Amino acid sequence: MYDQLTEKDIQKIEEEIEYRKLVVRKEAIEAVKEARAHGDLSENFEYHAAKKDKNTNESRIRYLERMIKTARVISDDSKDDEVGLNNTVQVYFEEDDEVETYKLVTTVRGNSMNGLISIESPLGRALLGHKTGDRVHVQVNPNYGYEVEIRSIENTVDDGTDRIRKF
Repeated sequence: MYDQLTEKDIQKIEEEIEYRKLVVRKEAIEAVKEARAHGDLSENFEYHAAKKDKNTNESRIRYLERMIKTARVISDDSKDDEVGLNNTVQVYFEEDDEVETYKLVTTVRGNSMNGLISIESPLGRALLGHKTGDRVHVQVNPNYGYEVEIRSIENTVDDGTDRIRKF
């Protein structure tokens, strides 16, 4: 896996693990017990659904624990005038003659539909370390790339509201 995570990401993941272990696990076990009490398990839909929910929760816990164990912790510090992690960047796409605004985040928070792009994505990688006014080449694959111009950089504080993505 080796996801790049900040200390804040790890903290949010640990909070989710704790919640799932202390709250969700307890509720799931109770739901299985209650459904089991309803009789014949071979035709008991509630029992099978409760077991599935319990197993899904346990899988999520294992996934998150493995993510933390294999993570590479990175700093979210950057220079004020350079694009860095958690910066909001206004980018001009020359091919489309459009300006888009993105916030650069770690992979686990990436959600391009909400303007959150990963620093490991082609655009995120290309923007990192550049300054306002820089023209940047974004290489998508060996056969295709495009040019963008950085219009503005806003240093934003990571308030932790970006959700950790579910896989």
